[in-house]
Amino acid sequence: MTLHNILSYGVILLSAVAVASCAGATDDVYAIPERPIEEMSYTPERTTFEVWGPTAESAVVRLYDGDSLAQEIAMTRGDSGLWRATAEGDQRGRLYAFQLTVDGKTLKETAGIFAKAVGVNGDRGAIIDLRNTDPEGWSEDRAPEVKPSERVIYEMHYRDMTAHASAGSKYPGKYLGMAERGTRSAEGLATGLDHIVELGVTHVHLLPTADFGSIDESKPSDQYNWGYEPKNYSTPEGTYSTNAADPEARIRELKCLVKAMHDAGLCVVLDVVYNHTTSTENCGFELTVPGYFYRMREDGTFADGSGCGNETASDKPMMQKYIVESLEYWVKEYHIDGFRFDLMAIHDIETMNLIRKRLEALNPNILLYGEGWAASAPLYDESKLAFKRYTYHMPGVAAFSDDIRDALRGKLDLSAGGFVHGVEGNKEALKFGIVAGVEHPEVDHAEAWTIDPEQHVSYVSCHDDHNLRDRFEHISPEASEQELLKMVRLAQFGVFTSQGIPFIFCGEELFRSKHGEKNTYNMPDKYNAIDWSLKSRYNDLVEYYKGLIALRKAHPAFALESGDQVRKHLKFIECDNATAVGFVLDELEGIDSAKRIVVLMNGSRESVEFAIPKGSYRWITDGERWTLNGGDAVESNGTVTVAPISGVILAEF
Repeated sequence: MTLHNILSYGVILLSAVAVASCAGATDDVYAIPERPIEEMSYTPERTTFEVWGPTAESAVVRLYDGDSLAQEIAMTRGDSGLWRATAEGDQRGRLYAFQLTVDGKTLKETAGIFAKAVGVNGDRGAIIDLRNTDPEGWSEDRAPEVKPSERVIYEMHYRDMTAHASAGSKYPGKYLGMAERGTRSAEGLATGLDHIVELGVTHVHLLPTADFGSIDESKPSDQYNWGYEPKNYSTPEGTYSTNAADPEARIRELKCLVKAMHDAGLCVVLDVVYNHTTSTENCGFELTVPGYFYRMREDGTFADGSGCGNETASDKPMMQKYIVESLEYWVKEYHIDGFRFDLMAIHDIETMNLIRKRLEALNPNILLYGEGWAASAPLYDESKLAFKRYTYHMPGVAAFSDDIRDALRGKLDLSAGGFVHGVEGNKEALKFGIVAGVEHPEVDHAEAWTIDPEQHVSYVSCHDDHNLRDRFEHISPEASEQELLKMVRLAQFGVFTSQGIPFIFCGEELFRSKHGEKNTYNMPDKYNAIDWSLKSRYNDLVEYYKGLIALRKAHPAFALESGDQVRKHLKFIECDNATAVGFVLDELEGIDSAKRIVVLMNGSRESVEFAIPKGSYRWITDGERWTLNGGDAVESNGTVTVAPISGVILAEF
């Protein structure tokens, strides 16, 4: 789960009236419009409004010039619970808000649930012409073509990447800061977007970008938040805009970033948080149809599978429709190439499969993955939810693998290290991660949860939890820096030689530190911003990461297409050492330029000898250098010795 301000929300009670209304309502009350709902539709001649309020007795839409009320229009109830109104004339530049009355109680104003542009802090919607937000060349913007075997995900936060003075950004912490090209550190090395391009990754995972409720946009500041506190799901957060008071600016500037990344050969993934809202009393769901969009306990309180005070109900028809259409909007309007789902197990499997179907119709190469867990048990049938163990029910949807994560680097609580620390008991879990969670006759760890390797996201660190440097310093306080760097390299070696999709957290390649802090969701830049001088100091590590990433492009055998291929081509090498693992990718004609690839990993503190199939091999990596198409010949009588805390790859061509 996302480890942010879990304790800051109390349980929020529904009013007795609202509970009674919801409890007594029939399915017929909640009729669902077949077409998409357009809460605001602008033309220079008129602007039309509609809001879904099937339990409301009345509704109005208010138009504002800044903070001044300019007009109030009574809305008329139509079919499928929709209330409609029209404002004649050119209304562009005004803000709007809906106010509904339910069971005799007038609710607070809201921007609605489908707002596509908002004013400061997202309390009111904004009347804009979306075409005015398109940057030059937007209609021709296209994502690059990326082979599934080459996918590598790089997770980043806007401020982490650009806020430090060493980033050399003109727009630190902003969308435009990440769109900049040519930024350099004081040492003359690429930073920001140029650095990401230089690494060779294919997909950039942007931490939550939809409007969230934890930072006051009206006060320019250096406030920091990961953004897992959603308020308006279909419009960008204003904190990252150069002008949060201009509703069009945040949209235009995010599009500029997407286009810059596409132009640079990168696909863009959004981290989305449809499983809960920043609060209930200030979000559009409760201010339009109280008690409907969330899962509710019998006593009228909010269920809390998210650990953040509420959990949304994807199993309800309008919530499902809402999530799907919001995601479609991000693909169509912002050209987004993939989504990462926070606490995906709060969503039901049916909804996740519908998301895949609908988004693949827009983009056959869409990348979908998420956290296959929840903070606590959601209030729904567990067997119907998108838990990691049921990933095989969701073809085309991937889940993060805590199996390979914990095996390589140890469990969350820091009670013990993992394979890279030389800790025994992690071998089978690592092998399970290497085969990407598919069923394999040589692995005895857990029940398979994937059908194909593309459903397995391999990682050892992300924004949550300690980053690798801090984690390893906690677990191994006596280790030298050189030994810590070896552990980092071996951990990522395990990730990139697994059959899953590799995922890395920004700055790990620079040996970044967050000063030992684990949960930096709202901490200042001191803890989160990347110091780009590290790139010069740890350039050898940067080059090692580049080699790992290039490996995926040079050798498709590390991304086999199916579970059947994994079982056919990947065989493990027997080794008595409890902290050493080896495997062979064999019979690769037609798959890879190599006929056979041997991968050996030694997490112990002593050299280990592996027995490998006899053949004429060449180095891909000896643990330090990379020669992806085959380097020096390896003179071997069928055995290879691997140094402590290192991984090697040999290939027969």
